[in-house]
Amino acid sequence: MKFHIFSSIILSISMMIGIHQTHAQSLSRTATEKIKTEIINHWKTRLANQLKATDEASCILQGELKMRYTIKVFGEKPADGRSMWISMHGGGNAPTTLNDSQWENQKLLYQPVEGVYVCPRAPWDDWDMWFKNPIDSMFEELIQIMMLFHDVNPDKVYILGYSAGGDGVWRMAPRMADHWAAASMMAGHPGDVSLLGVRNLPFMLWCGSEDAAYNRNTEVAKRGLELDSLQRADPEGYIHETHIVAGKPHWMDLEDKAALPWMAKYTRNPYPTTVIWCQGDNGRTHFYWLGVPSSETKKGNVIKASVKNNTVYISDCDYSEVTLYLNDQLVNLDKAVKVIYNKRTLFNGKLSRTAENLRKSLEERGDPAYCFPAIFKVDIPR
Repeated sequence: MKFHIFSSIILSISMMIGIHQTHAQSLSRTATEKIKTEIINHWKTRLANQLKATDEASCILQGELKMRYTIKVFGEKPADGRSMWISMHGGGNAPTTLNDSQWENQKLLYQPVEGVYVCPRAPWDDWDMWFKNPIDSMFEELIQIMMLFHDVNPDKVYILGYSAGGDGVWRMAPRMADHWAAASMMAGHPGDVSLLGVRNLPFMLWCGSEDAAYNRNTEVAKRGLELDSLQRADPEGYIHETHIVAGKPHWMDLEDKAALPWMAKYTRNPYPTTVIWCQGDNGRTHFYWLGVPSSETKKGNVIKASVKNNTVYISDCDYSEVTLYLNDQLVNLDKAVKVIYNKRTLFNGKLSRTAENLRKSLEERGDPAYCFPAIFKVDIPR
């Protein structure tokens, strides 16, 4: 009884200073890796049972919405697993038959040297067919299916799209940048999207110089210059290329197929040491190793965070609290970890690796890369 009272007092003190760490049996680094493997394998087995029928039907269902898809496999499977290419068709606010024909066209449009080429059929016949809810969770389920049943390596998932599909890439590349290895936008319009979130995502832009409808050509060129500026200010981030294809209208005669070998050079880094996150149209609660309250996922909210020398630095934060998901790839959990917000130290101490944290983060994220042994929250001073 005395032990439980003492633990409650310690937890209360931690919450008073703005730190909320899960308390459970602490694991060594070696034990963590062993238990993590067991947890992931168990999760995969359970998830495979749940998604087997979805894979067999090639159709993801969420509520009354459905997203059909086709797959085509290219090349020999590498030792580290196959790549995956999500290729989004054009169309938009048009009859179902037109969007169906665009889907059929997209199935034949590109051919990666290696990988599982996946062509989903948009769940809607609308201008924003590729970026309204619940497309995020549909894509996450699609990646899980390819990982479980088609030998895909989730660190080699690429997203591309043409026309309305390009519109989707503009939104989904930064919104889910923590899922992709690289992205390519073909002949789409950026709208008001923020590109801050593609800091760690290689991003290629393609548009015909004569593609003047909706000012696509000038808008894409402007966004290319914006990425140039972001990279000059942050040379370690914002890898990109912009191609305004001379003399080409909306259809670029497949000159844009050069995007595939360019993208294939890259693999996802789930643990970048610098993360810049700007909320998009659909609020998300997790991004790389950061988490924020679901009630505060307002479009345009920003957080910048970095890790160096076992210290997490947080700045430009529009949230009342931030959850940090950490592992030994980001920090040495055998040593004290410090958290600093705008030069103010919020925490300086040891964190525990626990099986509970591993299970919790894997369930939250649905991605083996984001299975973290250390989780804690910090309150952001106002």
